[in-house]
Amino acid sequence: MAEDEIPGLETGAESPVDEAEEEAELAVVPGAPVERHNPLGHNVTLLSAINLNFGQILGHGIFSTGGPVLASVGSIGLYFTTWSLAPLLAYVGLALHSELSSYFPLRSGGSVVYLEQEFPRPRLFVPIVYAITSTLLAYHAVASIVFAQYWLTIFGLPITPNSQTVVAITVTTITSAIAILSTKWSLRIVNVFSVFKVLSLAFVVITGLAVLLGLTHIKDPYKHFSHPWSGSNWDPNALATTMIKTNSAVAGWHNAFSMLGEVRSHDPVRVVSRAGYISLTVVVVLYLLTNVAYVAVVPPEEIKASGQLIGALFFKHVFGDGAAAKILPIMVTASCFGNMIAVVVGSARVQREIARQGLLPWPAFWAASRPFGTPIVPIIFKWLLSILVILLLPARDAFSFLLDLASYPFLVFGMAVTVGIWPLRARRKKLGFEKSKYQMLDGLIALYVVWHIFLLIMPLIPPKGGKGDVSFFYATYCIVGIGVLLLAAAFYYVYIVYLPKRGGYEIVEEIEDLPDGARNARLVRRYKSATSEGQGLAGEESPLLSSD
Repeated sequence: MAEDEIPGLETGAESPVDEAEEEAELAVVPGAPVERHNPLGHNVTLLSAINLNFGQILGHGIFSTGGPVLASVGSIGLYFTTWSLAPLLAYVGLALHSELSSYFPLRSGGSVVYLEQEFPRPRLFVPIVYAITSTLLAYHAVASIVFAQYWLTIFGLPITPNSQTVVAITVTTITSAIAILSTKWSLRIVNVFSVFKVLSLAFVVITGLAVLLGLTHIKDPYKHFSHPWSGSNWDPNALATTMIKTNSAVAGWHNAFSMLGEVRSHDPVRVVSRAGYISLTVVVVLYLLTNVAYVAVVPPEEIKASGQLIGALFFKHVFGDGAAAKILPIMVTASCFGNMIAVVVGSARVQREIARQGLLPWPAFWAASRPFGTPIVPIIFKWLLSILVILLLPARDAFSFLLDLASYPFLVFGMAVTVGIWPLRARRKKLGFEKSKYQMLDGLIALYVVWHIFLLIMPLIPPKGGKGDVSFFYATYCIVGIGVLLLAAAFYYVYIVYLPKRGGYEIVEEIEDLPDGARNARLVRRYKSATSEGQGLAGEESPLLSSD
């Protein structure tokens, strides 16, 4: 919907947020310039924000991680403990994002915006490290792998490395193409599939209740709950790796925050915050009841050996090998399909916001929205990267490795976002701004920091027997994740510190207005005058990370 069609806005209005809020935002730390006329439009409502979150949360997680989780923790008691802790901590993260978004109600991008404002020193360091890391890890291959496995299961085809790869690449291409062609239709598809996914989980829950009530052929459905702590594995590495997986399964409650600047409301923060609480609460209830259904039907040893196919195993036990057993695989493929579109739509906005901050080469190229009014370059980049990792990784290890790798470096950023809220509050207080109505308790912030520290440190401790959940070195994903962070830091040092010092220039930011209404910051070189050294800067400038 165009801006002149937004309820409550007059034609030509500059933003759905009032001028006082804009001034408050602009008075903090310079970053990507606010776009008075958002070229991506204002298509996000409360319903679509909820469905954007559903679209990312309700992907493959609840249908694919049950087997690896129980295999790691060993007991039903620890299984339910890990599945309960992750959603509880997600509520803390949601409160954190609500407060931070209230400081920058005009900005899409989520964490990249918060980090930019929380850590202005060293200048550009944190934003550039985040930009490079998120760009290098911007794949969405995990959902496509799960889609491929369940798709092959529907048609009774063997799950081989080649067949899995072909199907995964195909669905990645289709979902990326949809996101490129139309944001409005992408959101509509996400809405439809989100409703379908909720109904699918409700069907699993109802089936599980029927089992518990003795209405099916399953005998003694309570026997698997009789010794809940038997076989518990308290190994710190196993617990931390498991918590990373369950944390990833509920990730997505913040997806709508990445599209804050496209919300159709005069109070976009309230919309995305409410959407987060609604979607997360529904998911928590559905996940708990779904896991009860799984355990009631499938023996624990079979769950441990199920890999990513616990959902298919559940329906096979209840309905046998007939046509009814195909119902859940169809549900899972639909969930993954909608999830992939939701992830592409949300994360492409993050990449675009990173480019608008001037933190990627050729920002005008990355931020362009023509010809379809969508962030086409970030979407194509994510598509290429996803295909690359699908082709390079061994098929049997791809799921666990990619899932953990995609999470680990962002735990570092998650902790940084959490810790950074304290200096940001202090700076705003010094500038005379009032407290946010979303301000959260310091104790909850401290708890969230401890949570991140646990998830970062424990996976590095050697597991019992020295073997993790992949066929190679157990901490490979940690090492690769840390390596990506170090590579991003090296990029910062070379291009922002070392080369300017050697070349006699400094890096400054310029505002660039594009024909489609987009506004970017770009980094340019400003050379020192050879004749007036020490007396200021000469007017000569040249682009550093731009297309001009």
